[in-house]
Amino acid sequence: MARTLTVSVCLTDDERERIKTTRTKFGLCTTLDARCRILEICNASAGKNLSREGIAELADVSVGTVTTTLKKYKTGGVDEVLKLNRSEASDVARLKADGRTRAEVIAVACSKPPKGFKRWTLKLLASKVQATYEKELSKNCIRRILNESELKPHLIDYWCLPTPLNAEFVSRMEDVLDVYERPYNPDIPLVCIDEKSYQLLGEVREPLPMIPGCTEKRDSEYDRRGTVSMFMICEPYAGIRHVIVSTSRTSIDFAHVLKYVSDVMYPDKEQITLVCDNLNTHDISSLYKTFYPAEANRIKRRFEIHYTPKHGSWLDMAEIELNVLTRQCLDRRIPDIEILVDEVAAWEKARNEERCTIHWTFTTEKARVKLRSLYPVITLPDGEYDFLAHHKIVPPGEEIPGDSDATTDEAQPDSTVDGSIASTAP
Repeated sequence: MARTLTVSVCLTDDERERIKTTRTKFGLCTTLDARCRILEICNASAGKNLSREGIAELADVSVGTVTTTLKKYKTGGVDEVLKLNRSEASDVARLKADGRTRAEVIAVACSKPPKGFKRWTLKLLASKVQATYEKELSKNCIRRILNESELKPHLIDYWCLPTPLNAEFVSRMEDVLDVYERPYNPDIPLVCIDEKSYQLLGEVREPLPMIPGCTEKRDSEYDRRGTVSMFMICEPYAGIRHVIVSTSRTSIDFAHVLKYVSDVMYPDKEQITLVCDNLNTHDISSLYKTFYPAEANRIKRRFEIHYTPKHGSWLDMAEIELNVLTRQCLDRRIPDIEILVDEVAAWEKARNEERCTIHWTFTTEKARVKLRSLYPVITLPDGEYDFLAHHKIVPPGEEIPGDSDATTDEAQPDSTVDGSIASTAP
């Protein structure tokens, strides 16, 4: 049987106004909001025999919350009801953090983790903040600060990071980007070449096939059966790619790949623009290690080669195709090279039929903004030598100003016979 209300709630005008003001506060916690609703319902139901269950149903709270609220009202009135008896160390009390505390948490999260740990955890961050700044924060508070600051200490992105202020890197990078920005010309195809190693793996035990309600199961043990090398030949703007599987990875293999591209894939093209990384085997001299000089020279003259910079292999669009090949075809155990060749050929045929092209959007202009830290800083402070300030161009046949003794029969040390550059520096 439901128990009827034994505590009489009769609110004054000031108490009703105080409860109304409290409920309209921004960010009011659900506990205070529930207590205010209970008092309003009890005050409006004065003289009625409402049970605690009935009040809980009207206020959409539990019976225990109604009992606790009425006990507090009986003990200390509205002041006791609107008071949250939480310690400073409680989880809710530690949820809020001011700007200084947020900055301290961010500084700790961006520092190196303690010795013996590979990364920061919420528990480690909380203990470090407490030990360093003598502030006790909950894990939920730290999680919220990290989310709002877009910090993810548990993630690491791996990139090819060149050294800053690297003139050689930006020079080769812009050279490759300029090639990518050329208008498409089918008579001079743009071809990208890259290679990767692949390990052949065999099953030790027969896998269990997938059935309704159960996924496929494979044994964690496997049999290693050697490695092979795969050359990806990609014409990104035409949607053509071809994969050559080789048992070795030498400069001789690269020379045969170049001959295949020249004589088999594009025999009728006047020239081939080639982009590849600067691996030591990817050198044009490999042709002379493999073929007679006349044949090597013939193949070499068909290519216009552009190398990506060191730590800049991501500029080679063939890497994109290799990533697609890995995700769609190679991310499994393949036991021998014959099966590998068949599987790769099937993938290649399907992708070529779809004419999947690559839409490259990274340009030289974007590189000068996003990778500005790699560009050398050009400054001319006082006392630094300025070439243009000390030299001027003299047209051919004209006399160098200030040098009336110069003749065309005898070249002077500070002049040039053809009139290219003359020095005016003392």
